[in-house]
Amino acid sequence: MELVQGENKFCIKDDSGKILGEIDFLADQNGKYDIVHTEVDPSLGGQGWAGKLVQAAADYIRSEGKKTSASCSYASRWLQRHKEYDDIYEP
Repeated sequence: MELVQGENKFCIKDDSGKILGEIDFLADQNGKYDIVHTEVDPSLGGQGWAGKLVQAAADYIRSEGKKTSASCSYASRWLQRHKEYDDIYEP
């Protein structure tokens, strides 16, 4: 498995290049992001990949010096549980 960055997204790809998960985040006109979608193939369930996607997005957003909200319910719950991202998370 490989975590690959795209434009405003990260994907999980298997060895053949098939996408098995993704997270999408959009920036508004002020540069604040919203994590809008997180999805992982059921075959990866219980392996922590959804959390890895949210963490990758949050780390990217932090590296850009930006803030984020999360209209995606999974990402919102993950960010609320991981207080180390309180500096960028604005519910």
